[in-house]
Amino acid sequence: MKYIRQFLIILLITFLGEVCRYLIPLPVPASIYGLLLLLGALLAGVIKLDQVKEVSCFLIEIMPLMFIPAAVGLLVGVIIGITTDYFTDDSKPIVKKVAHASSSGPAFTVLSGISYGFISALPAMVGIAVSALIAYKLCEPMGEGYAIFGISMAAVGMLSIVGMIISNDAYGPIVDNARGLAEMGGLGEETIRTADELDSAGNTVKAVTKGFSISAAGLTVISLLGAFMSEANNALAAAGRELITGFDIMSPTVFFGVLVGAVVPAVFSAMLILGVDKNAQRMVAEIHRQFNTIKGLREGKAGVKPEYDKCIDIATSGSLRELIPAGLMTIIATIIVGFIGGPSAIGGFLLGNIVSGLLLALFMSNAGGLWDNTKKYIEAGAEGGKGSDSHKAAVIGDTVGDPFKDTAGPSINTQITVVSLVSSLLSSVFVMFSFFG
Repeated sequence: MKYIRQFLIILLITFLGEVCRYLIPLPVPASIYGLLLLLGALLAGVIKLDQVKEVSCFLIEIMPLMFIPAAVGLLVGVIIGITTDYFTDDSKPIVKKVAHASSSGPAFTVLSGISYGFISALPAMVGIAVSALIAYKLCEPMGEGYAIFGISMAAVGMLSIVGMIISNDAYGPIVDNARGLAEMGGLGEETIRTADELDSAGNTVKAVTKGFSISAAGLTVISLLGAFMSEANNALAAAGRELITGFDIMSPTVFFGVLVGAVVPAVFSAMLILGVDKNAQRMVAEIHRQFNTIKGLREGKAGVKPEYDKCIDIATSGSLRELIPAGLMTIIATIIVGFIGGPSAIGGFLLGNIVSGLLLALFMSNAGGLWDNTKKYIEAGAEGGKGSDSHKAAVIGDTVGDPFKDTAGPSINTQITVVSLVSSLLSSVFVMFSFFG
């Protein structure tokens, strides 16, 4: 890429300027430190004036084009956050509609939650598509490879507020645990009610931050698809074969890869949710065993304590054990597709995996948050309050939603990244050994 050297020089000067500002704190911007470093490098002969001119041209001509994709990514991220808040906040109409549907029974809770969860994925998917398209078209005239680089910049823009995203994501578990401690400690209904309100806000911000991370991961993985093409083309050039310029959906090997790639996130999610189900059943059986065998536990006698360590062991070791088959399945599926169809099939595989994975991740994350806040909304007194039929239905919805938003949904990001990296690492092998490649 033509301007990589200039870009690296800018990054190096910026980094050194920040280091100098930290070591020699003065009330001046880091750019002043960078300018002084640049002058010193010129005087010492480390860099030449022609190189400075190249960097200046880069700043004037290229950097503005890089800024626009980043700004588009940030704007799309904000839109995704606003729409996610609309679908999961208990002060908005969607949660109230699901709460009202819960008065008719748990089936209506689940059906309405699934429906609104799928609808909530629309703005994010469109936003990802628009930001990728704008970034690609803006940077395409700059030269070969810059179109994909523009999509990467859109992802960087979306994650430019990563500090806020991480802090908001941490807020959710903190208030969730605070609510549990308030209930276990018997701190009174008023404290629990306040903690419930904080927990409801935590569910919303968790859904918003997951929307940010899922969308940014989608843009990043598109860039990884470009990296796979580059690696595959290097191997094809070495073998004296025709290079890949794109993936034709009418090609049978590409279409084969698309179909298989699209189903992998669904199977991966199913395996994780089944793992949660198995561990939950083991936990329930252990709790029943302790109630039946430990004298005085059921009656709550003083000094009688349950065996907490066994429940913790079931949760931790079981979760790790159930994760292994799902992870292996994604890796093995990628390798099999590569050996059958070669690089073109892997390209289709990644395309199907990205699209299907993003849709499922957004749907499960938002639907889970919606069900959780529906329960909180009813517990606050709406639709009959605690103990009502609406509340019982909402609890069932929340039970369904927990593995959606806390297990399967966030894990799909990792699954997409893993298959992308495996594809890039084994691209040369797929070029040399494939049945229909």
